[in-house]
Amino acid sequence: MKVAVIMGSTSDMSKIEPAVEILKDYGVDVNVRCLSAHRAHAGLAAFIEETNNDGTEVIITAAGMAAALPGVVASMTVLPVIGVPLSGSVLDGMDALYSIVQMPSGIPVATVAINGGKNAAYLALQIMAIKHEELKTKLLDYRKKMEEDAMKANEEITAKFS
Repeated sequence: MKVAVIMGSTSDMSKIEPAVEILKDYGVDVNVRCLSAHRAHAGLAAFIEETNNDGTEVIITAAGMAAALPGVVASMTVLPVIGVPLSGSVLDGMDALYSIVQMPSGIPVATVAINGGKNAAYLALQIMAIKHEELKTKLLDYRKKMEEDAMKANEEITAKFS
């Protein structure tokens, strides 16, 4: 089980690091790179060629502003690409969100919320869970725990206001 995570700038690390930790917690090998679509296109192309041949199953990309990285990556592979639009400009991430979701037909990028690195990790896990039963089991256990926690919170609120 292997996921590549690519960010466009080292300033993006704090927003994508939680995704890396979630993937590692689930036992996934994570290959992290900082490769700008604008400033390091040759290095990016070489890395995508590597992911096309090394068992990588999903690629998570994180970028802000023009956010070309997810689309450029998707144009070079048929692996599932998940885009994480990042805030940081005057438009607070809306520019990145629009850039990522408005891909041309035939070159899709699955897109999560602005700064939604955690959901990118969970989406990658769900994609891989189609093939890896152990991931499916862990995700189902996690969902059950979330439900139990939500019901406990409900009971506490109900008791407080009864």
